[in-house]
Amino acid sequence: MKVNCDKQGIEQASKVIEDGGIVVFPTDTVYGIGCNPYNIESAKKVYEIKSRDFSKPFPVLVYSKEIANQIAEFDEISEKLAAKFWPGNLTILLKLKDSKLKESLNLSDKIGLRVPNHECTLALLEKCHYLIGTSANVSGQPSFFDPAQCIKNVENYDVFVDGGTITSKGESTIIQIEDGKIKIIREGSLSKEEIFQV
Repeated sequence: MKVNCDKQGIEQASKVIEDGGIVVFPTDTVYGIGCNPYNIESAKKVYEIKSRDFSKPFPVLVYSKEIANQIAEFDEISEKLAAKFWPGNLTILLKLKDSKLKESLNLSDKIGLRVPNHECTLALLEKCHYLIGTSANVSGQPSFFDPAQCIKNVENYDVFVDGGTITSKGESTIIQIEDGKIKIIREGSLSKEEIFQV
């Protein structure tokens, strides 16, 4: 099923997520694919669609910093980074405090969280609070910015939310804080220089 990024489309997509379905959706970086992160079976299906190794945990998109606080612990530096770059293209690896997510996402003690800066994604997250938020592609293949290309190449999802062509500089930058210092895990569209200025 394909829906538009309007009130009706968001309603339909959020209902699919609630029922354990898989959704492809636009973000501020690339087209993403996800589901309710607490649903083990749905999370497994996303791994299968992407042909992704189970040892590589998925990041989670959240609607707000308040929701992120319920899932993970922030220190002084990550608080500052979230205040500056959320909503935006920064994924922060944080200490997980929600044991249910540990099980469903096969996590150790950390989780990658991000508040995306995209009207459509935020409208969806406002309904469902959080989503597995990984790029909608087979692991190792390029990410998609064009909905037509994404539809052609990605299979086995339940609903596609069409938000038009995404104009971005690429995927989010992933960081974590170690011993009070910022460590870049993956440099994406947010530069090191911008991050270290905080």
